[in-house]
Amino acid sequence: MNLEKICVLLVRPEESRNIGAACRAMANNDITDMRIVGKRTDYDDEKIHILAIHAGYIWEQARFYDSITEATVDCSLSAGTTRRRGKNRKGKLLLPEEFAAEAADITGDRVSGAGGIVAAVFGNERTGLTDEEMAECTIGVTIPSSEEFASLNLSHAVQIICYHLFREKNKGITGYTPLPLSRIDKTVTAIADNLQKIGFFSVTGRADMEMFWRSVLSRAALSEGEAQYIEKTFTKAAGLASRTETQKTQHVPKT
Repeated sequence: MNLEKICVLLVRPEESRNIGAACRAMANNDITDMRIVGKRTDYDDEKIHILAIHAGYIWEQARFYDSITEATVDCSLSAGTTRRRGKNRKGKLLLPEEFAAEAADITGDRVSGAGGIVAAVFGNERTGLTDEEMAECTIGVTIPSSEEFASLNLSHAVQIICYHLFREKNKGITGYTPLPLSRIDKTVTAIADNLQKIGFFSVTGRADMEMFWRSVLSRAALSEGEAQYIEKTFTKAAGLASRTETQKTQHVPKT
């Protein structure tokens, strides 16, 4: 996924503040190419910058067009977002994650620079994209929401779509690296050793206990910090148990 080849196209937006909030949503997800069907002079620059916070540069470099067709002439794919279905609404509508996967295939990767541009198209706040505007797009995308209150704020819709694109680019990346079994086995040994010290095992049972903890901890996808915390807990528990037993022995009356 090359996010530099993703553009967000706002069609006839009414509220300047929504444009500013959309800028912020885009910046949150490393997307900076904003295009607008409309005129720059129709919008309040100050209101946009208030909501954009530090993403005002996206508004400053935004490009303006007279139609979706004109705005997407350099795009390989244009996805119109809509909550309504029907024969004039592109038939099958992709979910955000499905659209993100397709966009990844088209945009390619940033290193090679190959790939086409993909546009995520958002309609007017009140009416959304009309049938005619949807016809100018090549596919349709829908964001599932409550049947009781299905309408999304423009900037919220932009945030959701951009987030899915961002996550597709960073697929497989987690906040930490789960420990391999070789490291988990060390934690399992620490647990078993400390249980052994306090006499938890009589003659047999240690092997089964080790298998149990290995299975549980591997499913938990532990971080290094979590593994160390578990080890310290069992070590401290064994130490306290040993100290208590020693104190009991010392207070046994002599006969």
